[in-house]
Amino acid sequence: MTKYFFSLILISTFACATGEKQAKDEPSNEAEVKEVDMSDPEIETQIVLNPNLATKEQLLSIPQIDEEKAERIISNRPYVESKAFVSLLREFFPEEVVSDVSASLFLPINLNTAEETVFMDVPGVGEKMAGEFEEYRPYKSIEQFRREIGKYARESEVARFEQYVFVPVNLNEASKEEILSIPGMGDKMLQEFEEYRPYKSIEQFRREIGKYVDDEELARLERYVTLE
Repeated sequence: MTKYFFSLILISTFACATGEKQAKDEPSNEAEVKEVDMSDPEIETQIVLNPNLATKEQLLSIPQIDEEKAERIISNRPYVESKAFVSLLREFFPEEVVSDVSASLFLPINLNTAEETVFMDVPGVGEKMAGEFEEYRPYKSIEQFRREIGKYARESEVARFEQYVFVPVNLNEASKEEILSIPGMGDKMLQEFEEYRPYKSIEQFRREIGKYVDDEELARLERYVTLE
């Protein structure tokens, strides 16, 4: 009897420990999640280069990229659609290597306009997660993305996904911080963006900002903004 009772205690203890571990490992289904801590060392090491902005030296730091490929990537700039850049990678590499390179080099995807299949180019995103990315459109902010996708993935994984996507900023309503979140944006260009508010159309944006940058840079910047 004592032996049987002791066995029950062991089984109960194991079950409780296992339950606690599963509760920790499984993502929460609550609507609210904590803000992503970008100071987390694990997240800081997962830097994804933007092919429109990466220097030749940075491109060559990726093991699969040689001199010829780096020059080809640079000569084809700017990439306006992420699938155009992924198509170039597929010219260079077989599919399994494309996924490896994309972990370090990727053009961010517009969360509000991309086809669901395009999200599957993000390393680690399968059909189910791509469907979740699409479900919560339109995204008003990257904070909304963190909150909604945080229902299905841990904070560190949401932070990793975040490097591959973006929410266009509203030209007339975006804060300084939101405008500065545009890749390659500096204080001087921020001032130009703000100077011409309110914008009546994207054509006006092109005309005004086109005074300061060439057509290629204008096309690169335009993909990150909206007037909706």
